[in-house]
Amino acid sequence: MAICGKNCFHSSLKMKNKFSTSWKASKRPGKQRKYLANAPINLKKKFMSANLSKELRKRYGKRNVTLRKGDTVKIMRGKFKKKTGKVIDVDRKRKRVEIEGMQVKKQDGSKTNIKFNPSLLQIIELNLEDKKRNESIINSNKKIEVQESKKEKGENKNAS
Repeated sequence: MAICGKNCFHSSLKMKNKFSTSWKASKRPGKQRKYLANAPINLKKKFMSANLSKELRKRYGKRNVTLRKGDTVKIMRGKFKKKTGKVIDVDRKRKRVEIEGMQVKKQDGSKTNIKFNPSLLQIIELNLEDKKRNESIINSNKKIEVQESKKEKGENKNAS
């Protein structure tokens, strides 16, 4: 903590707890990493999102969706760039995703799956077997359609 005058501003910004729901943001990368690392698992679900392909964006009216087992993804960065595969495992605790067929050979000759950061992936095909997920994606799309229709009605009234 910085030693300042009577009205010290630095002490109010400090994130003292391991994780705080009231803490908003910081310019300091260390605090940002601390927030991500110490977040509870239910909040880490939000960090497990990947952006949708252009076709899916148009269809569902969303830019990104949380990854699930069974989604087909395309790798956008790194050694396996432009390769596609199905999601085998989602590890929320470590914020990593395993993809089918993306393996590396170990020193002893065995193969192991590579774990990817979800921000480096793009969803090509969604796994819509889960009813709740299907409904949430469709409902968000309906809300967007309603908003667009309201805007069009407003423009038509102004034109008259």
